[in-house]
Amino acid sequence: MTISWALISGASTGIGRATALQLAAKGFHVLAGVRSKDAGAALTEASAGRVRPIFLDVTDQGSITAAIAGAAEMIYPSGLRVLMNNAGIVVPGPLEHVSPTDWRLQFDVNFFGMIELTRAALPLLRQGVTAHGSFVPRLLFTSSIGGRVSQPVLAPYTTSKFATSALGDALRIELRRQGIGVTVIEPGAVATNIWRKGDASSSEFHANHPARLLYGPEIDGLIAASKRIASNAISADEAAGQIVRGILAKKPPARLLVGTDAKVMATLRAWLPLPWFDELLKRELGIARLPVTGSRAN
Repeated sequence: MTISWALISGASTGIGRATALQLAAKGFHVLAGVRSKDAGAALTEASAGRVRPIFLDVTDQGSITAAIAGAAEMIYPSGLRVLMNNAGIVVPGPLEHVSPTDWRLQFDVNFFGMIELTRAALPLLRQGVTAHGSFVPRLLFTSSIGGRVSQPVLAPYTTSKFATSALGDALRIELRRQGIGVTVIEPGAVATNIWRKGDASSSEFHANHPARLLYGPEIDGLIAASKRIASNAISADEAAGQIVRGILAKKPPARLLVGTDAKVMATLRAWLPLPWFDELLKRELGIARLPVTGSRAN
């Protein structure tokens, strides 16, 4: 009997956790990448044992190798039907005030970790093609509407998401003849811990922080805008429902915009002239009418 197996990174909370539970409810056997025993135990309990937690740190090659080796033994000969690259973090801050270490961490988690996990899991997805048929197995990358729309004070995060979207677009063609469907997931505002963690990080830019000398209005504007957006965010369960429908669709969607706000923002970015769109973002941040400080400020 052919079994539908899914592997999801970053499944401890938020979209990854909700997607794992919903796929399990659809009859999938789900391997949920977590980084703590407590998160794994909670998933096992919530799914009545249908979700199997595995330790997975996407910034650690040894962890990836061990996780894939363990998965390969469990899922043979059915292979993987779903690999969802979902692990992600938010590193906020003006470019010159984000350390090289934090820049690298942002990309190690959000981008390079996806590359290494995908590289390791591709043979299992090819097994899935043999077992299930062409384009039934799906390779997913959780990007963001931030992978289409850059925002000030979020350059590390949005550039990592632009890279993620580009990776998915490239692999959609690269893997087509192998029968692996590739989808880039582009959520808008979703009520998850990732943004609460980002809020905590942005709060580090206190009143006396050097960044506020030049970037105070932009920092305050981003924090205020994030809170407004969060108040209308869809739940992780709702986001996961849209993702699961995409996974089960007959044809793999190339891009999957999740949430009305993501769809609206994508449309505005596509149709508005760039200066108009920039003005829209500045108004959202409350900095549209603030004076330019001049090039001598330092």
